[in-house]
Amino acid sequence: MRRLVLDVLKPHQPTILDLAVKLGDLEGVEGTDVVLNEIDNKVENIKITLEGPHINFDEVAAVIQESGGSIHSIDKVSTGRELIEEANTPQDISARWMR
Repeated sequence: MRRLVLDVLKPHQPTILDLAVKLGDLEGVEGTDVVLNEIDNKVENIKITLEGPHINFDEVAAVIQESGGSIHSIDKVSTGRELIEEANTPQDISARWMR
């Protein structure tokens, strides 16, 4: 895997700063982006984007679980020799009015 986007629920500790560093230190990960989507009194919902030449999903999942988090969904996966950006289709354009 070269790009992985996850929806994750985690406790307030560790912070997203600490979690991003731990994930970024994994072998095969060259970049990490963590965005806080929602917060309540006990947990945070975050989106994690990882990029690198060889992302090991099991290692990523282990770091998240060791940090008290759980993966809600795998929202995007990119593989292959090059990163390909998602292409817009007519269905995407006509569906925008619903957003």
